[in-house]
Amino acid sequence: MQDFNPKEVKTILATDCGSTTTKAILIELIDEEYRLTFRGEAPTTVEAPFEDVTRGVLNSIIELEELSNRKILESEKIIIPSTENKGVDIYISTSSAGGGLQMMVGGVVKNMTGESAQRAALGAGAIVMDVLASNDGRLYHEKVKRIRQLRPDMILLSGGVDGGTISHVVELAEILEAANPKPRLGLNYKLPIIYAGNNKAVDDVSKRLSSISDLTIVDNIRPNLDIENLQPSRDKIHDLFMEHVMAQAPGYKKLMSWTSAPIMPTPGAVGEIIKKIAHNTKKSVVGVDIGGATTDVFSVFSGKFNRTVSANLGMSYSVCNVLAEVGYQNILRWIPYEIDSKDLTNSIANKMIRPTTIPQTLQGLILEQAIAREALRLSFLQHKEFAVELKGVQKERTISDAFDQSESGKSLVNMNELDLIVGSGGVLSHAPRRNQAAKMLIDSFLPEGITELAVDSIFMMPQLGILSTIHPDAAIQVFEKDCLIRLGTCIAPFGNTKSNTLLEYSFQIDNNKIEGNLQKGEIKVIKAPYMLYDSILKPSKGINIGSGYNEDINTRISGGDVGIILDGRGRRPFEIPGDSKNRIKSLLKWSNAIDEYPEFKNV
Repeated sequence: MQDFNPKEVKTILATDCGSTTTKAILIELIDEEYRLTFRGEAPTTVEAPFEDVTRGVLNSIIELEELSNRKILESEKIIIPSTENKGVDIYISTSSAGGGLQMMVGGVVKNMTGESAQRAALGAGAIVMDVLASNDGRLYHEKVKRIRQLRPDMILLSGGVDGGTISHVVELAEILEAANPKPRLGLNYKLPIIYAGNNKAVDDVSKRLSSISDLTIVDNIRPNLDIENLQPSRDKIHDLFMEHVMAQAPGYKKLMSWTSAPIMPTPGAVGEIIKKIAHNTKKSVVGVDIGGATTDVFSVFSGKFNRTVSANLGMSYSVCNVLAEVGYQNILRWIPYEIDSKDLTNSIANKMIRPTTIPQTLQGLILEQAIAREALRLSFLQHKEFAVELKGVQKERTISDAFDQSESGKSLVNMNELDLIVGSGGVLSHAPRRNQAAKMLIDSFLPEGITELAVDSIFMMPQLGILSTIHPDAAIQVFEKDCLIRLGTCIAPFGNTKSNTLLEYSFQIDNNKIEGNLQKGEIKVIKAPYMLYDSILKPSKGINIGSGYNEDINTRISGGDVGIILDGRGRRPFEIPGDSKNRIKSLLKWSNAIDEYPEFKNV
């Protein structure tokens, strides 16, 4: 790692090696403030025929050089430090190329230590391939076979509270010993296994696993039922990711020698910036990063951070999985024109075969954004089911009670308390119109009450996430000035009322008072640039807009590129007409109200 004085840093180069595309950004100190100045991108080259991730990195930097007229490379090496119009002071990178970090986790009780191990791995930026548990319903030989099949990059084993019974976690260690798992990348090193379980079982676990793996012992994830201690495991996962996994991937050893700080998994870096948003603004935040292979969802409620990854829901490599998971009808319900199932499935299959292509027609764009809605919706549903309070807390129970526990804790995700949704990933960041990005977020997440909406302008949250760990000032300045595009605020009443009117509203905008009513089933957009506006909202009887049923709200609401969006389509449940004629009629009405596809009437 390169030593540097943050006060002397004037130029920063950051790359993100994605599954499809490698993105490079140049950040420069201008008038005592860090700003994004240029961006380049190139196809990722971790797979054949190149099998060297640095080729894509160099190609993206070459584009930066052409755009900025700044010489950054010399004989395929990055020039550090910078001088005038030459070189950079810091080079950092994130990566999810080659499938990212793929892990298997284990815990004695699936819904307790198993879930805690999942949270540790997910928070470190991993894809969790499977959860091994004493009560997962599989026979001994089935577990051994599954471990051998998966070939993960790393295994995290947890289980038991400190000082408790050791038999169950030792049994899991014996299963791993029998499987003798091999790593996905590289044949000449042992698979890293992290043990973060009952401290009383350390000797027994070491006896079984130290000879077949690179075993590391860290503090227990659940030292007792009331505490979840994830940070030691997360830190060790990141260290081992750098030392073992990245060192084996094609070209990464060379890339690691270039960087000023350890390479971070892309999802882990996005999680860092989401946590900083929530901390700096004191808000509840949900972030989403929808990529070609996976969709990551992040949330911070009451200061508690959670991340989930839907490894089978993406917009290119995994796009056919979206269709398989949600079904034809769920995608069709977002399409405001007639299309038969054969044309829809063929279009989706073409995207999977040619993952780097972008829609060439308006119908193709509408279809892609319909798929995105379902990928986002299902990923968020999975996130809400996983981001829960600790199970087993403050309950007297025997070990048999714990094994019988199948019910989940209460979800930490409360839509009525959600303050901000941040969207990232190509389909959101590169949507031709910001109105489309706003409507995709609203349709997918169905926010309730008053919720701000934003997107990552050019998908730079991963680079800013890793930058925030070594130069927080630069990361925050670029994030606020150049990264976050404020789309506006969604106001979504929910509840039941006999009246056709859901609420009365009044906004003070540019010395003008804008007043009106929001009716059931309609969307209204009040044009308002990004700033705070005095607002009065009066719900009808039986309606809630965030402060309780029948409670008026007198507050300040922010506008944005789209404005203030009043969504009267209802929640709990939200429904789209099932028959084709009324579905298309409703979709077109809502689309026109938010000016989503103004060209559609001419198609």
